[in-house]
Amino acid sequence: MTDTSPYVDRIARAIAAMDADGVDAMGLSVGADLPYLTGYRAMPLERLTMLVVRPDADAMLVVPELEAPRVVPDPAFHVVAWSETDDPIALVTDLLGGAHRVAVGAQTWSRFLLALQQRLPGVEFTSADRIMGPLRARKDPHELARLRAVAAAVDATMASLVGLRFAGTTEREMARAIADLLVASGHEEVDFTIVASGPNAASPHHEPGSRVIAAGDTIVVDIGGSLAGYRSDATRTLSVGEPTAEVADAYAVLRRAQEAAIAAVRPGVAAEAVDRAARAVIAEAGYGEAFVHRTGHGIGLETHEAPYIVEGSDTVLEAGMTFSIEPGIYLAGRWGMRLEDIVAVTAGGVERLNRADRGLYIVE
Repeated sequence: MTDTSPYVDRIARAIAAMDADGVDAMGLSVGADLPYLTGYRAMPLERLTMLVVRPDADAMLVVPELEAPRVVPDPAFHVVAWSETDDPIALVTDLLGGAHRVAVGAQTWSRFLLALQQRLPGVEFTSADRIMGPLRARKDPHELARLRAVAAAVDATMASLVGLRFAGTTEREMARAIADLLVASGHEEVDFTIVASGPNAASPHHEPGSRVIAAGDTIVVDIGGSLAGYRSDATRTLSVGEPTAEVADAYAVLRRAQEAAIAAVRPGVAAEAVDRAARAVIAEAGYGEAFVHRTGHGIGLETHEAPYIVEGSDTVLEAGMTFSIEPGIYLAGRWGMRLEDIVAVTAGGVERLNRADRGLYIVE
């Protein structure tokens, strides 16, 4: 395995997981599982792309001929390019021949899965999540390096926020300006820019709109993008001018909640224990019902992936797992706040991937 070609090892680990799960073959189409094993991210087209992985044969990437130039050759797999007059379902059916239990990527279009089920009536189809989820959750050094790089890029964007003038501009205008900062900081793509001001900040996934930001507003800025295929996701809370005592005190609670959750992260701990650590601090301060979402989500090739840091998740944390820690407090019709950073589980505990100032940002 080299730094630029980790796919041979990843496919070997996928095959080992398939063997352990009694799966004869696996077919991965659109979604993040495919680039994880090949480096190629399929476009969501009506034309079928599917990587077929089997323990008893070489991995084969079935791809439309016009897309084949986008595939970087790699010793981990062979490319089977099909033309506009070929039947790609027949190609995949042949590659799956003799398999009794086939795992299929969760984001495979239903039209393709239904066609395969029709051609292979005796085959049991199951979700590939149980194979690929645990593999992708544990990042290798190659992935951790990319996550550190994209985290540094989003940190640079956050540092630039204090130089912007928010009062008098609309949320939508600020979202566009921040998107430009994400690109300037090194992101190749912008995935989202949430700018939620005043009462809108109480909506965790607010879509920036025409509201004009005013003095005294609390603003939630949640931003992310991608660099070399890996995602960033960070949130900071801003105050236009000095905050009220209520907001300042609540933000102090929020910081303590994040610190408690991060302190709970280490190998062998259940994901739900990290959620409980953050939630306990917020509940003790009287804001328990105002923390309306999970404490975190995994991140990597996707912004949201396993593991999920939430009550009921008995996933045991392992070195290499990366996820957000993002407690929030939301008072409907008044204000909201959130503080989000990405962390990585290490053999000895935890590494913070985001380093931007975690204080309440005071802006004009």
